[in-house]
Amino acid sequence: MTEFKNNTLINCYDIYLDYKQDKKNIKRVVENLTLKVRENEIIAIVGKSGAGKSSLVRILSGLLKPTSGKLFYKGSAIDSPLENIGMVFQNFALLPWLNVLENVLFGTDSLGIPRSQSKSKALEIIKKIGLNGFEDAYVSELSGGMKQCVGFARALMIEPEILFLDEPFSSLDIVTAKTLRDDIMHLWHTGQAKTKTIILVTHNIEEAVNMADRVIILDSNPGRIASEKTIKLEYLRDLECDSTRIVIKDISSTLHAINQ
Repeated sequence: MTEFKNNTLINCYDIYLDYKQDKKNIKRVVENLTLKVRENEIIAIVGKSGAGKSSLVRILSGLLKPTSGKLFYKGSAIDSPLENIGMVFQNFALLPWLNVLENVLFGTDSLGIPRSQSKSKALEIIKKIGLNGFEDAYVSELSGGMKQCVGFARALMIEPEILFLDEPFSSLDIVTAKTLRDDIMHLWHTGQAKTKTIILVTHNIEEAVNMADRVIILDSNPGRIASEKTIKLEYLRDLECDSTRIVIKDISSTLHAINQ
């Protein structure tokens, strides 16, 4: 066991990930990646397609075992999927035969909370996430944005220590994506979301700057950290103000330079 220092949740050192394409060829997806994930921060991971963003999220969550390197959660080696985490993906991953409330409650029986208490909590989260009045609606009756709201509500239901977001807004229209981002950020900054840390994968630089305290920029083929930017802008962030545009331009220029 390595020492658990300060508020660090995840430590990864010199991570490599290789995939065997066939009997002779091996593709390196991630190389020489070292990263600390701390409490009370939002990290955005950006990079072009093929940079290993989603693979990195799966490694950090314990869902994917790296080929080599060291990975720790609060000082203990990660050798299986982390338990107290939530995940929201680009696709909605809802069960169409269940209604909104049932989808949010799905999988919560293992938490040991009385059903009546779980239902009350689920209804509260559904209201906070903007789906009040749709508790009995089925997936086929929901818009794309509403479906993703259900995904967020289900993830928040378990009060995860770390919330992993793998491009959850990318399939939504601009207005819906902004509304959902604003709702999530409000819950985060007001303490209504009990999550300690959020890790966001996105290809949208404005989205990263809008949400994150740190932006990790990945180079590709193989994926590795090319740059890390700390964002010190106050919440709420106006994407049109000069200080924010400067940060967006800086990250865009860095990403463009490494992709040359």
